[in-house]
Amino acid sequence: MSLNPLLSDASLPRFCSIKPEHVEPALDEILAMNRHKISALLEQPPVAASSFLQQLESLDDDLNRLWSQASHLHGVMNSESMRETYSSCLPKLTAYYTELGQHAGLYQRYSEIADSAEFAELKASQRKAIEHQLRDFRLSGIALETAAQQRYATIKARLAEVTTNFSNHVLDATQGWHKHLTTAEQLPGLPANTLDSYREAAQEKGLEGYVITLDIPAYLPLMQYCDDAQLRQEMYQAYSTRASDQGPDAGKWDNSKLIDEILDLRHELAQLLGFADYAQYSLETKMAEAPASVVDFLMDMATRSRAVAQNDFRQLAEFAAEQGCETLSAWDVPYYSEKLRLAQFDLSQEQLRPYFPIETVIKGLFEVAGRLFGINVSASSAEVWHEDVRFYEISRDGKVIARFYLDLFARANKRGGAWMADCHVRRNRDDGSLQLPVAFLVCNFTPPTATTPSLLNHNEVTTLFHEFGHGLHHMLTQIDCAAVSGINGVPWDAVELPSQFLENWCWEKQVIPLISAHYETGEPLPTALLDKMLAARNFQSGMQIVRQLEFALFDLRIHSEYQPDQPSAVQSILDEVRAGVAVSPVPAWNRFQHGFSHIFAGGYAAGYYSYKWAEVLSADAFSSFEEEGIFNPATGQRFLEEILQQGGAREPLDAFKRFRGREPSAEALLRHAGISASNSNA
Repeated sequence: MSLNPLLSDASLPRFCSIKPEHVEPALDEILAMNRHKISALLEQPPVAASSFLQQLESLDDDLNRLWSQASHLHGVMNSESMRETYSSCLPKLTAYYTELGQHAGLYQRYSEIADSAEFAELKASQRKAIEHQLRDFRLSGIALETAAQQRYATIKARLAEVTTNFSNHVLDATQGWHKHLTTAEQLPGLPANTLDSYREAAQEKGLEGYVITLDIPAYLPLMQYCDDAQLRQEMYQAYSTRASDQGPDAGKWDNSKLIDEILDLRHELAQLLGFADYAQYSLETKMAEAPASVVDFLMDMATRSRAVAQNDFRQLAEFAAEQGCETLSAWDVPYYSEKLRLAQFDLSQEQLRPYFPIETVIKGLFEVAGRLFGINVSASSAEVWHEDVRFYEISRDGKVIARFYLDLFARANKRGGAWMADCHVRRNRDDGSLQLPVAFLVCNFTPPTATTPSLLNHNEVTTLFHEFGHGLHHMLTQIDCAAVSGINGVPWDAVELPSQFLENWCWEKQVIPLISAHYETGEPLPTALLDKMLAARNFQSGMQIVRQLEFALFDLRIHSEYQPDQPSAVQSILDEVRAGVAVSPVPAWNRFQHGFSHIFAGGYAAGYYSYKWAEVLSADAFSSFEEEGIFNPATGQRFLEEILQQGGAREPLDAFKRFRGREPSAEALLRHAGISASNSNA
């Protein structure tokens, strides 16, 4: 066994032993070994197609296992040393993948297999993987002249660097600002559990009183409940100007130039490969066929929902005026929205928190998944990267089929948001044994305090269900070809289907008793509160939809309309989109785009529309359960077999039609949001 824990042959990562200084030597060793083995494989007489694919898959897996651990630790245990080694490794990794994508010998061998009689004898998953690989060769510049290939490699390397810098700036800006207050009287209106978390945050910094950070679990409650409008404005300005040329830390971690450079590099990359713009390039690997069809989809959704959104905002503004707020500013919207929810439905998110202690929610989540898909989730043990992290096994019929890590709470040096990533992918190993899938599930909920457990509001409950849906997609796959196993090979605009699908169970009367119990009394969520929660489900749904459409249209337009001589057009495009879609006020100094990591540092570039695109599929899929029973075992088994188990081996539209028996329809999505054809144009 290697002394480097990242090169260990252990079945699970050795997180207790991994240090930043292990990453680069391990990567160097794997890359050198892979290059040597690929050359040797191509130099020998051609082997059977299945053997060739198996050998390459094994090499890919060695690298993926290593890098999944390193990139994961970079996200959840960020430090200066980890950041430095990550940045040192990225160019090497990018160069390697670019080299493979432009490898003439590999391309020739894949092409020969695709054109041979052997191709028809391969498993369907292997044939799909080959089709994807040939597409990816084309998108990696295999047909380019040498000079153009070199420029492609340079662009990819620089993009890896600047997108990482973007993400680092957002993290640094988020953690680089906090508000310190000495008395609770300076925080009027805030619930006790929030004050407790602020007090503990102050203690962690060696301060008396209260500390509010820009982490979402700290930021949102202040915006929703603090009676001090001036403090809300200060917090909003600090949050909405992170990593920009505006706000309290103006210019300190400014992403302005990085945004322009990222867009410029992407545009050049797309044109180098023969595409008019990056949006066209992005859609080559997605369900949607062209940017125009995506714009049509988004604008149709906007047409159906904007009148409802305008009515939502009009009601809010009128309510705020009655409360003495004549001009509704951006920092007032969450605050008066919560007050309006309370006035209309006698319900606030804080009223729900005591009924959703995280242990109860997790237990209920596992129960729901068990009833739907015939699985059992049980706690297990493994080395972890932080004492708060949990480890679980998923079994069916007494046999373990997958494992996952669950990292629930916000903390310093941890990237914000919630996500799922793969640790191991399901595949057949060279020795014939089956490698089980292992997932990382990460959230940023408020941690427990000395006096209370971690209590979730209902929005956070849906977040946990969402990420577990992603995890099930990865872990319940029955595909054993790594390239299309689990979430691999799934088009980006379909990958949200299982996650958004599972959210629906958070709203079902049959499910609420499974996921709720008062943390002190054990009492389930009272019927009166449940009825109020369900009645308030579509509160401001129009405003929520147009906000997502704003993000999606902005993303698509900056990538499809980019002009190299007008990089500063980003702000003007955002302003235009807001003028056409948004209904809430946004101050001129708002720099939302500077923290939009999904598209500037994640995988959603020219693809943020995927959330709404996949939501059409997920809502329509759930409507089948509404018709047949939300725990109907036959319906659950059908969803499992036709969608979750198929990974990327089947086209998502085909998988959906096999499950639903027809083409997808947006009607279920609109109905769930409380928007019907009769009121969408009111």
